[in-house]
Amino acid sequence: MPIYEYKCRSCGHQFEKIVKMSEAPDCESCNSPDLEKLFNAPGIRTTKSQNRSSAQERASRSRVHKDIKVAESDFLKKELSHDH
Repeated sequence: MPIYEYKCRSCGHQFEKIVKMSEAPDCESCNSPDLEKLFNAPGIRTTKSQNRSSAQERASRSRVHKDIKVAESDFLKKELSHDH
């Protein structure tokens, strides 16, 4: 089944969806059926591109985790300094 990219005319949400040729999806955000099918080149998933995507996802999660830890540390320092 092909992957299509859509943009909702109601709320502007843009998303990709695997659909059958006969299927007409609704917006993932607002459930509106008023979608514009966007042109995109067919995606080919190779092991190399899959590994690259996985590595990018892991790096992104790592950055978010680090940001959370820094924010928690900053919060605790601020709270502890107010206690004294």
